[in-house]
Amino acid sequence: MAYLIINPNSTAAMTEAMLEVARASVPGLTLEGWTNADGPPAIQGHADGLKAAPPLLGLIDKANAEGFEGIIIACFDDTALAEAQARSKVPVIGIGQAAYHAAALRGWSFSVVTTLAVSVPILEENIIRYGFEDLLGKVRASDVPVLALEEDPEAATEAVAAETARAMAGDAVDCVILGCAGMAKLTAHLRARFDKPVIDGVESAARLISVL
Repeated sequence: MAYLIINPNSTAAMTEAMLEVARASVPGLTLEGWTNADGPPAIQGHADGLKAAPPLLGLIDKANAEGFEGIIIACFDDTALAEAQARSKVPVIGIGQAAYHAAALRGWSFSVVTTLAVSVPILEENIIRYGFEDLLGKVRASDVPVLALEEDPEAATEAVAAETARAMAGDAVDCVILGCAGMAKLTAHLRARFDKPVIDGVESAARLISVL
């Protein structure tokens, strides 16, 4: 059985990085990665999500036709997730959705560290819609553009780490969730750096998709 990760943006390097994390998270699971070549280079806010959605949904249709057992939408905004689920014959989950469930299944409260402030309202809306508002400390912006995670990884890592530290010190939560698919490759570093748990959505989705 094969499962698919779809990157809703057009940055192929990010797809490969996420696929590497996902495969390491579930050894033995057959995972492929597709890039939404007709999407924007990064998804930062509602406008980018709207641009990404039509070609993304086309890839959902293609994945169903090719017989994948399950699909992961690998943008933390869970871009077009409801529409994808409505048209898919196989399970479709979002990495944001998976990360929140991973925390909730452990009974952990959480804060989210994302990229730019424009993403904060989207993530807050999703958390409320999924029913996890009572577990939420705060959605925090690290002021790191999505593509900076690829183009300037050292500076991006330090900015994300600094915001993670603020969340752990000030939000009275059990864990911190990394709120961008491009942060997946930072997870091991941040786990080694902090005492509280750090949850990554790519890893969480890879673990969940095969049991749905």
